Amino acid sequence: MEDKREVWQRGPLENIPALLQPVGHALLQAREELFDMMNSFSEKLLWERPANVASPAFHLQHLTGVLDRLFTYARKEQLSGDQLYALSIEGNQMETSSSMMELIELFDKQVDLSISELSNVNSDMLTDVRTIGRKQIPTTLIGLYVHAAEHTMRHIGQLLVTVKVLKDK
Repeated sequence: MEDKREVWQRGPLENIPALLQPVGHALLQAREELFDMMNSFSEKLLWERPANVASPAFHLQHLTGVLDRLFTYARKEQLSGDQLYALSIEGNQMETSSSMMELIELFDKQVDLSISELSNVNSDMLTDVRTIGRKQIPTTLIGLYVHAAEHTMRHIGQLLVTVKVLKDK
């Protein structure tokens, strides 16, 4: 029997430091919600923008991309050319050939990679300084992880509303 409780209500995640449990819970919850909402969504609506809001395709691309980018900064790395290109085409239908299923699978894999990275974090380093982007905007390791979780959930919420509006059209 499937456990219908939210991920955070199911207990601690194995191998994830205590202070990062909420991050892991949020990422896994996002994945479950994305799978549920996209299960019966029509591919033909993927690029629709009701009321000129972001398309479901944009959110699917962005969800994957933002996790990849924030976890890159957490590792003290700068973005690669491939990452910058992926960022530049988020939401651009003419530059994207991925199907809805491929976009969902990319997010699924990115969540797995993120959870794996969280399991290797030394909790003593969570307040260590990290920088973001070319401007080297200062933050902390935990700041990046918490932002990754909250930003992911923000886009899941936006995607949920957009998908509902498009399904009800």
